[in-house]
Amino acid sequence: MKEIALRKGVDLLLVDSGDLHDGTGLSDGYGPGGVDAHDSNGFIAQLPYDVMAIGNHELYDYVNTYDMHTNFVPKLNGRYLSSNANITVYDKNNNSVSVPVGDRYAKFKTLRGRKVTALGVLFDFTGNDVNTTVQKVEDMVKEAWFADAIRDEPDFFLLAGHMPVARDKWPVVFDAVRAVHPHTPILILGGHTHIRDCNQPDGRSMALESGRYMETVGWMSVNLDKPGSTGNLTFTRRYLDPNRVTYQYHTSTSNSTFDTAQGTAITQGLLDLAQKYDLSYQYGVAPHDFTISQAPYPSENSSLSLFIQKAAPVALTINNTRAGIPNIMITNSGSQRFDVYAGPFTKNDQLTASPYTNAFVYIPNVTYGIASQVLPTMNKAGAEQRKRELLEEWEGELYGKGEVAMVYRRWLREMDEVAKREVGRREAVNGTLGYVTHDSCPGIGDDTYHTPLAYYDTPDFIGSDAPANISASDPIDLVFVSFNADQVLETLNALQTEKNYTRADMSSYTPILSNEVLGLYAERAWNSSSGSSH
Repeated sequence: MKEIALRKGVDLLLVDSGDLHDGTGLSDGYGPGGVDAHDSNGFIAQLPYDVMAIGNHELYDYVNTYDMHTNFVPKLNGRYLSSNANITVYDKNNNSVSVPVGDRYAKFKTLRGRKVTALGVLFDFTGNDVNTTVQKVEDMVKEAWFADAIRDEPDFFLLAGHMPVARDKWPVVFDAVRAVHPHTPILILGGHTHIRDCNQPDGRSMALESGRYMETVGWMSVNLDKPGSTGNLTFTRRYLDPNRVTYQYHTSTSNSTFDTAQGTAITQGLLDLAQKYDLSYQYGVAPHDFTISQAPYPSENSSLSLFIQKAAPVALTINNTRAGIPNIMITNSGSQRFDVYAGPFTKNDQLTASPYTNAFVYIPNVTYGIASQVLPTMNKAGAEQRKRELLEEWEGELYGKGEVAMVYRRWLREMDEVAKREVGRREAVNGTLGYVTHDSCPGIGDDTYHTPLAYYDTPDFIGSDAPANISASDPIDLVFVSFNADQVLETLNALQTEKNYTRADMSSYTPILSNEVLGLYAERAWNSSSGSSH
């Protein structure tokens, strides 16, 4: 497409708005002594990116941030941007210093000579590891370096970053630029909340957010006018489904002419990496599809039910001295990242469906009468007014730590409601299953016409089935992921007054982490007695 752009006499920039860690076996399947995404990032560095921005997944683990800073950032030649994210390292005199993970900003010229000023901004993330810092967006725009960066007028500003284009702080950055340059074109490429979204802050700007997990490649175009112009610009945007059919269509190639030598080499490199990581290792055979939001929860076809009602009670009690003590297990639904499909369930599937390395903790001797109310209270939070206040407070806390499932689900629900209103028109055209997007920008956004996926609402928190033959006064273990400790403790203390529970009351329940649960369950439940799976 860059070659086509050259022939057409236009500029084409390739931009990434953050998150190269967590979510596939190719990044997460490394062996002992390895670093998450170190190997897979070597392939990403071969791609012709013009600008990349940092995401929250680059900051959960200092070792990953350090690997990015020392091994990946140099390959981007000043174009990997972390305007408000720093890492603490040792300088040549062995003093610890806080420095940007990448570069604060980049100024460059396109092939056609257009001047670009680019930033890479992260939302107000609070879940970062020690020795990394994320500066609040409103503080970042007051920095001297920011004023220096935006002082000279480019042909356009390119604001890339891991922050949603609605209901977050892009307006803070946008307004700071507009205060200096009232009419310079501004292109915003956001991310993080997993939705397809678009808006225009004014007639000379557009803000595009392109979904999640490489399920979408966002396309934005603008016809730039002469410097000093003030009229509205013509923008377009499209959400492309990333697959060979889409790519061949837009490059006017065929199955036999599409591949490049470099592309074929990267494919082989990824296959070799999958083999090195043993990603095809099979735990068992999934009997049918389990989905996060295309089946009701709880149900036989729900992957949330699969994880917390079936898999966790089996996996977490393996070699566990507390296995005989009744328990209730709780996690957040956002812990499950992708559907589980019928057929061989492999190491790669496990790391894709449930990639987080969350630890399970427990509080012993909670009476069943109290423990059984924790999950419904966390999902309902009592009286309506308090419920709204508490859920907003929790959503803010979880959002700060990087949890976006609630935003993504709200978007799916809205898309589903619109799709139901349009059902007659859609039945006439048989589209493939996929996203049906409605945003605030003019024209049609989806590149491919889709029939919407089925959608069922799911709660923020999910739990295991109640223990059998138990009375309200019986003591049980309350088991939960440490990620949700604050919400669980707050709820426990609201439900009773006999004891004020704190983190000191929590202990490790098992050394097994959440990204191992499905595989351990599959080995026991999804293998026929006659044959082994490996």
